[in-house]
Amino acid sequence: MRAYLLLTCTSICFGANTTFAKLLVGEASPMVVVALRWLLVVALLVAFNTKSLVRDWPNLKPHLGFLFAMGALGFAVFNGLFYIAAHHTTAINMGIIQGMMPVFVLAGALLAYRTPTRTPQWVGVGVTLVGVVVVASAGEVDRLLQLRFNQGDLLVVLATMLYAGYTVGLRRRPASTALGLFTVLAASAFLASVPMVAAEAWLGEFQAPTLRGWGIVALVALFPSFLAQIMFIRGVEIIGPGRAGTFINLVPVFAAIIAVGYLGEDFRVYHGVALALVLGGIWLAERGVGTAPDRDSMGEKP
Repeated sequence: MRAYLLLTCTSICFGANTTFAKLLVGEASPMVVVALRWLLVVALLVAFNTKSLVRDWPNLKPHLGFLFAMGALGFAVFNGLFYIAAHHTTAINMGIIQGMMPVFVLAGALLAYRTPTRTPQWVGVGVTLVGVVVVASAGEVDRLLQLRFNQGDLLVVLATMLYAGYTVGLRRRPASTALGLFTVLAASAFLASVPMVAAEAWLGEFQAPTLRGWGIVALVALFPSFLAQIMFIRGVEIIGPGRAGTFINLVPVFAAIIAVGYLGEDFRVYHGVALALVLGGIWLAERGVGTAPDRDSMGEKP
């Protein structure tokens, strides 16, 4: 029961991140948010996790190049695209589209490691993709035929693909505690975000956080970035990564509920259809997964 509570709270935090992204529009520029988010996370991890990092450092040091790429793409670039997308689409759309994360992970594992797949998994992939197409086209057949998708929705799809690649890459992670590894990845994300902020300033898009923006950034760092990761790690320790990972499927549900309840966004029929397709596709894919142990205990959404 404790693990279920921890993992449900994790999904709520990740779902809330879509609402935070919308609230940050006009309060701080996207790359500034990314840099501050990971700077605060690193500060928290160093403050509470120094012993784990020191103990794991000999194993982590030889792999710093690989880990930097993982943190840069899976955390920094992912978040950058995510916050840019918030300027062009709704929090509901962002949450539902993120629901295809397990599908991209499945496809990535097949390409990278030739992981065996079964027919129900591919059926699930197809159903989930249909759901994403429905929400990206706003349920309009004419818009679909003319390939006029919302720019923000496409950015979320690209961001989701990047994070799926990060998740697949975790299979090659060095031996270490989850917290020690997360500290290095978060530090890598912050370092990668610095040139992203510089590029944003060069383009004339830089905006320092407003007072309200600072508050939202602090919430982003504390809940979806720090506490959610800790709760997920603890949940994995209790019931294992395979069972824990299925709770991430709740993220689109909570994202939609929070967006409607807090932001007052309209939940339309096509959103319901898309959500049902995404969750149904994930359910089918999960039914096709074998019982082989999974060593990816850090495959959580940032």
